[in-house]
Amino acid sequence: MKNFITALMLLIIVILAVPASAQNVSTGISIADGELRSFYLAIGDYYRVPEPRVVHVKKHYRVRDEELPVVFYLASCAHVEPDVIIDLRFRQRMSWLNITFHYGLTPEIYYVPVQRVGPPYGKAYGHYKKHEHDYKRVVLADEDVVNLVNLRFISDYHRVAPEMVMDMRSQGGRFVVINEEVRKGKGEHRGDDDDKGKDKHQEDGKGKGKGKD
Repeated sequence: MKNFITALMLLIIVILAVPASAQNVSTGISIADGELRSFYLAIGDYYRVPEPRVVHVKKHYRVRDEELPVVFYLASCAHVEPDVIIDLRFRQRMSWLNITFHYGLTPEIYYVPVQRVGPPYGKAYGHYKKHEHDYKRVVLADEDVVNLVNLRFISDYHRVAPEMVMDMRSQGGRFVVINEEVRKGKGEHRGDDDDKGKDKHQEDGKGKGKGKD
């Protein structure tokens, strides 16, 4: 009996002594995957869903990391559960744009007011500007929607100029990495002018989506 109690106490001590390897794992994501954890936490915080819910959608439905914000953004705009959006997108294979129209929404929901436009956003903003009075004629490829939603999500969540995120994306950065770099304050090239431009657009609401090529 004495040996059993001793073994049990040792087991408890071992469990309490290894928080770094056992307790620093959240919903199956290792602490080594810091960029992913930061991205999922940001998504959960921004779209007001628990982080485990974000991870569940990622793992269960095998959604690309950079499509996760699109799932939760459309679900929020359409006032439906994320599973409904997932069903339309990944089971019925509808495009992001067709899902948008399916809920009576317009492509306008994707555009962020900007002072200038750089790749890979030029085509999407140019098409929007051309058809700003007839949104149903706006054509957005699936990747355009991914780029636009992540642009809105990261710039709005971290309160940085969207032009900064555009610049980082134009250099080939993945949004998971961009989110982490912005979080750590590495995007210092944004400048005061970009911030002022963003504030101006937020205040007067003018020029939405009318970036200059």
